[in-house]
Amino acid sequence: MQFAKDSFFLALQQRLAGLNPARTVTINSATVPAVLVTENLPPSSEEPQPNTFYIEWGNAAVIGGHAGNAALMSLECVISYYTLGTVQSMVDRGRVMGQLDGELLGICQPTNTEKYDYTQSPSADLGTSVFWNQPTFEEATTSGVEDNTLAYQGRAVRRAMYEQAYQDGRVERRAGLIVFFFSEVTLL
Repeated sequence: MQFAKDSFFLALQQRLAGLNPARTVTINSATVPAVLVTENLPPSSEEPQPNTFYIEWGNAAVIGGHAGNAALMSLECVISYYTLGTVQSMVDRGRVMGQLDGELLGICQPTNTEKYDYTQSPSADLGTSVFWNQPTFEEATTSGVEDNTLAYQGRAVRRAMYEQAYQDGRVERRAGLIVFFFSEVTLL
């Protein structure tokens, strides 16, 4: 499953670098395209940064059908981001949110990528693909949101990174999608 997660994340990060090279974030003194996976961040990391896409993984399941001895798997994914705008008065928050929405749609196209093993250098092509559906956007909300769960596909996904209600005027969005891949574990 980790190979699918890594392949999806790195595909989105590389696509953002091509789509908007200026959309970067600095993490641990390294500047990278502004797509991050929350489970890969140190527990002591600072609060989420504005204008950055945060990937959080949800439930995984084996779904009907398989190719040969490999199980077809699904993995829930939520991508969260927020903006404070680009001017002190924050009057452009909606416009910036629209830009972020457009970038997310752009980096999710095409809806597939090759699956690689990034635990070795150079990375190894595993011979299958990772694919996903189009993001489902939740209504944009302003800071102070009481509910920190996202209902997606009938399930509640805990929103750990937004546990506290922010009062800084941010506009935030969450988008859900399902990632599909063939398991590396063979079925007997």
